[in-house]
Amino acid sequence: MSMRRCGLVLIILFAAIACLAAKQESLQEMIARANAAPMKDQPSLYINIAEHQLRSADQLYSAGKVDEARSAVGDVVTYSEKAHDAAIQSGKKLKPTEMAARKMGHRLQDIKRTLNFEDQAPVQAAAERLVSLAQDLLNHMFEK
Repeated sequence: MSMRRCGLVLIILFAAIACLAAKQESLQEMIARANAAPMKDQPSLYINIAEHQLRSADQLYSAGKVDEARSAVGDVVTYSEKAHDAAIQSGKKLKPTEMAARKMGHRLQDIKRTLNFEDQAPVQAAAERLVSLAQDLLNHMFEK
């Protein structure tokens, strides 16, 4: 009886790993899907890309790969701007986009504090841009 349970547990474990692997999209696949999506779905897809790149930037800075991390931070700003524009154009997902942009801006501030002085300026500028995008979305939601 215990051999069956062990086999069942292994099957479930392998199925779970296969599901997780299938859900992991590459960055290029995520970008292609976001670009092809209807306008109303683009804000959340672009935010997912920006959040993915934010995690990558954090890992790259931790690994000492400053140039690659700077590129990832640039992607965070680029895809946050695309999410912002799509949210305003479609009128959909304004609040979640605003919250995500603000949260990523604060996360960039946290990352900046861990960096050498020379590496802080681009991260500071990106954080300020994300907070600005979030504020613009907030203003758009409450304008008369």
